[in-house]
Amino acid sequence: MGPPAGAAGPALAETARAKINLHLHVTGRRADGYHLLDSLVVFAEAADTVTLAPAEGLSLTIGGPEGGVLAAEPDNLVLRAARLLAEVAGRPLPGAALHLEKRLPVASGIGGGSADAAAALRALDRFWGLGIGVAGLEALALRLGADVPVCLASRPARMAGVGELLSAAPRLPGFGLVLANPRVSLPTPPIFAARTGPFSPPAVLPEAWTDAAAMASALRELRNDLEPPAILLCPAVAEVLAALRALPGALLARMSGSGATCFALFAEAEAAARAAEALPPAWWRWGGAVRAA
Repeated sequence: MGPPAGAAGPALAETARAKINLHLHVTGRRADGYHLLDSLVVFAEAADTVTLAPAEGLSLTIGGPEGGVLAAEPDNLVLRAARLLAEVAGRPLPGAALHLEKRLPVASGIGGGSADAAAALRALDRFWGLGIGVAGLEALALRLGADVPVCLASRPARMAGVGELLSAAPRLPGFGLVLANPRVSLPTPPIFAARTGPFSPPAVLPEAWTDAAAMASALRELRNDLEPPAILLCPAVAEVLAALRALPGALLARMSGSGATCFALFAEAEAAARAAEALPPAWWRWGGAVRAA
């Protein structure tokens, strides 16, 4: 399904790339119950797309191979982002017909909804001529979700706090990723509720990695603290991880975010793209490049 029939065509399009947590340490918990995190995040070329065209009022249509599950949602995060930006603008604004082409699985630990909201903020900031920019949108983005600020720039970053404290990532080498999801949605709150044991310290990372093998070796000393509770609640995660570790050329396999999507790190994007084809076709799977810094 494309943009709404009768529209003049999208005036703007924004890419909403998948967010991958190469490691994720739960470092503490605030008094309000929110958990504190430390994570190195990168963005894959796997992506949704948000387009918009001039219209009366604000509206949203959803299409794409993964869009069906969102059809029954009364208030998608893309529309919430649009309404919030219109509210803070403080002046009358033209309408916009938004369309979300959904290719990333929903509730899968790769920040699809957050990336969609961030793409909507970027597109509407340009469309409405507000001139806020990515840096100015960060505080607004946090009101929509903890992962939305990092998705605004969609480049490698270190996340801390509940997601609002962003700093530069180490200089990364070129590498590829395979992403795989067993088509199981894993809401985040139950995963955090099932986590046990002490909190983890923040990771100690170098200023740069020379190649993908060195990066994978360092990342093997770290972990995703949400992986054990996710496997407990969704044993299919362990099956996906085993399949990824068995792929020829895989340097590291780990779950991203709160799951159930897992990734395997490869030295080259081309090798990752070939390896993804070997995974079960019933799974959502993708292989390719990571967005450069």
